[in-house]
Amino acid sequence: MKAAIIAGARTPFVRSGTDFVDLTAIELGKVAVREALARSGVKGAGVDQLVYGTVVHDTQAPNIAREVGLGVLPKTVPAVTVSRACASSNQAIADAAALIETGQASVVVAGGADSLSHIPITVSDKLAKTLVAAAKARSLGQRLGLFTRLRPRDLLPVQPAIAEPTTGETMGAAAERMAKENGISRADQDAWALRSHRLAAAGSDDGRLAAEVATVYVPPRYEKVVDADNGIRRDSSTEALGRLRPVYDRKFGSVTAGNASPITDGASALVLMDGERAAAEGLHPLAYVRSWAWTALDPAAQLLQGPAYAAPLALDRAGLTMKDIGLMEMHEAFAAQVLSNLQALSSRKFAETELGRSEAVGHPDVEVINVMGGSLSIGHPFGATGGRITLTLVNEMARRDVQFGLITVCAAGGMGFAMVVERR
Repeated sequence: MKAAIIAGARTPFVRSGTDFVDLTAIELGKVAVREALARSGVKGAGVDQLVYGTVVHDTQAPNIAREVGLGVLPKTVPAVTVSRACASSNQAIADAAALIETGQASVVVAGGADSLSHIPITVSDKLAKTLVAAAKARSLGQRLGLFTRLRPRDLLPVQPAIAEPTTGETMGAAAERMAKENGISRADQDAWALRSHRLAAAGSDDGRLAAEVATVYVPPRYEKVVDADNGIRRDSSTEALGRLRPVYDRKFGSVTAGNASPITDGASALVLMDGERAAAEGLHPLAYVRSWAWTALDPAAQLLQGPAYAAPLALDRAGLTMKDIGLMEMHEAFAAQVLSNLQALSSRKFAETELGRSEAVGHPDVEVINVMGGSLSIGHPFGATGGRITLTLVNEMARRDVQFGLITVCAAGGMGFAMVVERR
């Protein structure tokens, strides 16, 4: 049996520190799951499992899936949190499909959420150990004695960094390195970023992106109403992007704030169902999950090149080639990453040396890739992006009457994901 995507929804994706600054990922997740269920027509009592992804874990509520479920679903619905960096909600969707295909569930809600406005701030190891020891101390004098050993530097919070633990390299620095190694120019990166903003603006204005979005009434007074992504820059231009300074290599670099995805808050959710049951109940799925694949490479190599390895595997498992793909959604972490992956997919040398294939994998015409922009403009709440990309793709496949679509996502740790979806 195949898993069918019945419906989905997402919150607006907004820049961190703006409209959702007072909302947690759990609260955003509840909005997305509630709206996805409403659009599906499936009652909460009919859900067998909730699988939800996140990257920035709340230390007070590490199983975000259970907290979201308790707010939206019957308390008897099991819920599990998954985390695979920027592909966390892709993991959730793939897990949901696997539960259905193996007969362990009939209806699964999957997706993810992150609030980058709420990043846990940690303390130094020395301060942490002192606090633990002080909690066990038997007298005030003992406690004070412990704290006198601390120095001012020990009191400073540890700044969060999106860096590889194994290499110490930040994701942005890796994108910069990929741009240099693959000969991706600043002009081409800025052009892709501008394209993303213009297509996202068009998709918002004509209602296609807006159709995905659940309106959020922001507590506690519920007077603020958020119903659109706020990172799309309609006034962006080649000249404006060209004036931005490189971030990771000030002198020779090409990766800027303009051709990198912004830090964002948001949530997404999809309802998946056994395809046979959907047909029996007279439902009309948006699409079916045909195949998926995960890959990993050395983080010290081309960190964000995972999609170029995962896409051919997913196509092989689907019994298809890239020529069969009518629409493609590729997560835009950085313009340099997108262009590097498209370059690799088009390269016979890459196919021979990295994939053991005699011919280039290829990719669809650029005109059918990210046709309503992508993460560079819409935003990138880490745990929610995969759900957003999947929903965007299947909705547009229906509008264009496309049979096969392809999703690809790069993720920290040198991982890559690809999924083929189909309409019948």
